[in-house]
Amino acid sequence: MKALVNGRVVLPNGVVYGKALLFDKQIIGVVPEAEIPQDVERIDAAGAYVAPGLIDIHIHGYLGEDTSDGKYEGLVTMAEGVAKNGVTAFLPTTMTVSYDALRTAYEQIRRGMRESASDTWNGAAIAGCNSEGPFINASKKGAQAGEHVKVGDPRLLKEYEDVIRLFTIAPEVEGNMDCIREIFADTHMLISMGHTAANYAQAVAGIEAGVRHVTHLFNAQTGLRHRDPGVVGAALTDPRVSVELIADTFHVHKALFQLVAQMKGDQMVLITDCTRAGGMPDGEYTLGGQPIFVKGIECRLADGTIAGSVLKLNEAVRNVAQNTNLPVHQVINMASLNPARRVGLANCMGSLEAGKDANIAVLDDCFNVKRTILRGRTIYQANGGV
Repeated sequence: MKALVNGRVVLPNGVVYGKALLFDKQIIGVVPEAEIPQDVERIDAAGAYVAPGLIDIHIHGYLGEDTSDGKYEGLVTMAEGVAKNGVTAFLPTTMTVSYDALRTAYEQIRRGMRESASDTWNGAAIAGCNSEGPFINASKKGAQAGEHVKVGDPRLLKEYEDVIRLFTIAPEVEGNMDCIREIFADTHMLISMGHTAANYAQAVAGIEAGVRHVTHLFNAQTGLRHRDPGVVGAALTDPRVSVELIADTFHVHKALFQLVAQMKGDQMVLITDCTRAGGMPDGEYTLGGQPIFVKGIECRLADGTIAGSVLKLNEAVRNVAQNTNLPVHQVINMASLNPARRVGLANCMGSLEAGKDANIAVLDDCFNVKRTILRGRTIYQANGGV
């Protein structure tokens, strides 16, 4: 048994001071420090936040690797890399690529799910797949490859039902509503609306059919207009629908962080949409087989189209915290408990509640990561960290 002491423990409804977090492989509880048994290993948090491990449900790549490459070793590199950002679980995210490439990627993610459950895994757990495409609208493809766009295919999705937790689809495309209805009726997958030209009425119809999530709100979809509120309007006003936000201050203006949080509450989910350029220097990389050019926080295709990000999830937390008046626990929930709930993981992760896996991120006041713990084992410790 271990105890994180001298920290500010971030629980779903607030931050607790003057208490310790007891854990082994699972969370045991939050107790007064005076009640810690003598034989327990103490870890001094040095005043930092003791938070649930972060969960990234939309991340394509990191450190030069990309999920769609279909390489197991690439997933390992991603997992170990994002652990340094406080991430303890993630959904490697595929692009609009060929069916052969998708199947290869799904198979490797399935292997990663199995391997990352072991006690020797040294990165964030691979908790399943986010399949962003290929069932999108080619007119809103963004950085996706138009030649691989397909009509919604329930057979492919059901073939990998044990792997895919979340997928993106454009409801207005002919044939896609049938896919939405079938998957909603027959599986537990979270159906997300994205890369879509749907008007408000079409978006609402998609929600009625089973859409319960929106891929990177505001980006690659119809915006909020006073005569046709579009996908954004449908997403913001329907309480059944959760929304992703790329809070890098580039994809979405920071002035909107507060607005979305006020409208969506615990249905707001922070993601990175990170590419293989994440954690790498500026330069030329690829995304979905297309060249992308990275400068600072901007990733673009040659024609200027925005193409993913280089955002880290702890940076997304920092950006929202610094640009809203929201309490710390609510912002951290957006990158932990909220995504866990949406993709069916909240029974074992997402918060520091007794019985859940001891997935923990120790963060300083600026949300820099001091230590990352997966199922009770430290998998990352910063130089000079706690």
